[in-house]
Amino acid sequence: MSTTAQDSIKSTIDANDVVLFMKGTPVFPQCGFSSVVARVLDHLQVEFESVNVLEDDGVRQGIKDFSNWPTIPQLYVKGEFVGGCDIIKEMFETGELQAYFKEKGVGGTA
Repeated sequence: MSTTAQDSIKSTIDANDVVLFMKGTPVFPQCGFSSVVARVLDHLQVEFESVNVLEDDGVRQGIKDFSNWPTIPQLYVKGEFVGGCDIIKEMFETGELQAYFKEKGVGGTA
């Protein structure tokens, strides 16, 4: 991973409470998995920064190396990697995600 991509990824994660590395944007997701995670965050009224990995191949591969996780999307909360689509969806369905956001002090009222 290039130092520039690594620095950019770390800087983005450090500067934002919630970051979603995804394919596309929250308004126009380019993959179903990214769409699911963005919709969950919207439903929970969680403000988040999104990074479209399709805009930069260095970031697209770099985030996989950074987290040692092979797939996108990837969700970070307060600098901590939470997971990808399956993990976020399961946490949401069990209520664990809502409790996690509350514990971290992020999120809305949903």
